[in-house]
Amino acid sequence: MKEQVLKKFEELYGNAGGAGVYFAPGRVNMIGEHTDYNGGHVFPCALTIGTYAAVKKRTDRKLRFYSMNFDSMGVMESSLDDLTPSNAAGWTNYPKGVMWAFAERGMKMDCGLDIVLNGNIPNGSGLSSSASLEVLTGFYLRDLFGFDVTNVDLALIGQYSENNFNGMNCGIMDQFASAMGKKDNAIFLDTADLSYQYAPLVLDGAKIIVTNSNVKHSLVNSAYNERRSECEKALEELKTVVDIKNLGNLSEEQFEANKGAIKDEIRKKRAKHAVYENQRTIRAVEALKNNNLKEFGELMNASHVSLRDDYEVSCDEIDVLVEEAWKVDGVIGSRITGGGFGGCTVSIVKDEAVETFKEKVGAAYQERVGKTADFYVVEIGDGPSKL
Repeated sequence: MKEQVLKKFEELYGNAGGAGVYFAPGRVNMIGEHTDYNGGHVFPCALTIGTYAAVKKRTDRKLRFYSMNFDSMGVMESSLDDLTPSNAAGWTNYPKGVMWAFAERGMKMDCGLDIVLNGNIPNGSGLSSSASLEVLTGFYLRDLFGFDVTNVDLALIGQYSENNFNGMNCGIMDQFASAMGKKDNAIFLDTADLSYQYAPLVLDGAKIIVTNSNVKHSLVNSAYNERRSECEKALEELKTVVDIKNLGNLSEEQFEANKGAIKDEIRKKRAKHAVYENQRTIRAVEALKNNNLKEFGELMNASHVSLRDDYEVSCDEIDVLVEEAWKVDGVIGSRITGGGFGGCTVSIVKDEAVETFKEKVGAAYQERVGKTADFYVVEIGDGPSKL
């Protein structure tokens, strides 16, 4: 990938001498979905797939962007004097948003850049290509301009830009997983205070398989923001009867005792998911520490049911993938992963069942949905780097 971006850089912009090449990973979340903006726990890991960039400083204020993933769009030009979101800017709104967010913190770039990108995260798969791009942008800005920021800051800046520049009201998980990834470890993150610990995810005799439904429903952004506001309203109602800062503060028992304060049945279901999913995540990490992969898998399965029924962010295609996965001997657990309404599932599958899993789930998906699923046996990698 390094050679590819440098070759394309030379082709487009002339001399690649002095260009730096950078990488930031995508992520998969093992459990803890839609808890990150509710002050709960999440358990993601960075992947060895992600986004690569060749970047070089210019002598003027011009910005030139090119993505090998969207080559039909050609080189997209902008300027440091025009860091505003627009539909015409397409995918470049993500890096421009990060540049804007740095400037908002008083860290202004003193010259423009030539940039070539190439990613191997399947587009629209829910494996956080946008967060990967945001963290990547922050990482090369820090390197090129000497900005004084930590990797945690890079995650926060990425989230801030996505919330305020791109209008997507996401939590911190995706950017944090990309910025703070560690090989063979998942990150047990408390999103309420950003305290975290690494938990080894070396699965003896099993693999993590991401299955891409190749479906992306367009309502993901609007419905995501809607779910978030439903949880915020439920939290306000609960605060009238119990002293909490966020839904992640509640145990299941406390929620059941106080849920009567939530005046709307749909909001009640949304809040129930946030509370129960947070507790599932805490228990899942404990199970992993005790080498109890069976319990971890059962909690993954329960997570899917809750996301399907209480949070209603699954869809028919994803439900088919999960139902078919559950039927295969050797599948320890399977669930939807990511924001929802399409995208991917994540499954833990015993080594000897991997090929059967791909064959059976793939065939059933084709038969029931009429689409082809893609399977990735993923590896857990490190955070961003200069190559």
